[in-house]
Amino acid sequence: MLRPYLESNRIEAGCDEVGRGCLCGPVVAAAVILPIDFANELVNDSKKLKKQDRNILVTEIKEGALAWSIAEASVEEIDKINILNASFLAMNRAVQALHVKPEHLLIDGNKFKTSLEIPFDCIIKGDGKFASIAAASILAKVYRDEMMAGLAEQFPGYGWEKNVGYPTKAHRDGIRKLGLTPIHRKSFRHLPEQLKMEF
Repeated sequence: MLRPYLESNRIEAGCDEVGRGCLCGPVVAAAVILPIDFANELVNDSKKLKKQDRNILVTEIKEGALAWSIAEASVEEIDKINILNASFLAMNRAVQALHVKPEHLLIDGNKFKTSLEIPFDCIIKGDGKFASIAAASILAKVYRDEMMAGLAEQFPGYGWEKNVGYPTKAHRDGIRKLGLTPIHRKSFRHLPEQLKMEF
């Protein structure tokens, strides 16, 4: 069972993002405030869960949370400000969209940048330590996976229904055969041979 809070006497929001390493699509973040007595032994880092478990947990998290929100930073924003800053932007948007204002943020990872006047702690591998961060990772991943599955129907041939935009062999083979789509991140290296071409 993951830890329910860092400190029990304040309203904490867990924040996480998904899609940083993808070649296409937005980066998606979620923020979740759980009640202190929230307990679900299945809640964990979304990458460690089966798809069917994540789908079940999404409903339980949304129903059990004091507040939750999901936000994005677009492909255009990623290309303009870089993926790290776009991840921060998406997380800030998720926090701002919460209908309950948190007193403290628990951020997955080792860096965060914000103009919000809310103190925060960065927690490396926090989605495997704190329930609120894990819950955020689950909401963000299910939302983004479903989005990419929908986009796979619009842009077939890249395998997004399975790889959700990550640089798998199927995705790269699709790029070689079909070229880039409007939702590919132009600032990313899409193929290994691009690296060789730059030297």
